[in-house]
Amino acid sequence: MPVFDMIETVLVRKFRFRPGLTLRLIARTLYVGFTMFVAITFPFFSALLSFFGGFAFAPTTYFLPCIMWLTIYKPKRLSLSWFTNWICIVLGVLLMELSPIGGLRQIILKAKTYKFYQ
Repeated sequence: MPVFDMIETVLVRKFRFRPGLTLRLIARTLYVGFTMFVAITFPFFSALLSFFGGFAFAPTTYFLPCIMWLTIYKPKRLSLSWFTNWICIVLGVLLMELSPIGGLRQIILKAKTYKFYQ
């Protein structure tokens, strides 16, 4: 949604489009179409998502919220919630480290036989 909002803001402020449902429908459809074109063009698009997702998705989803929760609520050491959060932190860090490695491996393997639109 922030991407759509940014696109619509640029279209309204810089290009003087009139805001409304029509602008939203056209801008979002073109953006999704462009994204689909990029995904079709590059057969290793899923590996790119894995590579970049390991840097952005894993920390913000798995272990940073657990670290913040432990810092704010300070549960008893060795309690169930303490263990659960630490397990999520360890798994999140492993995911953050392994996902980009796997994504990069897939990119390298697929790039050897890469041909546009085939």
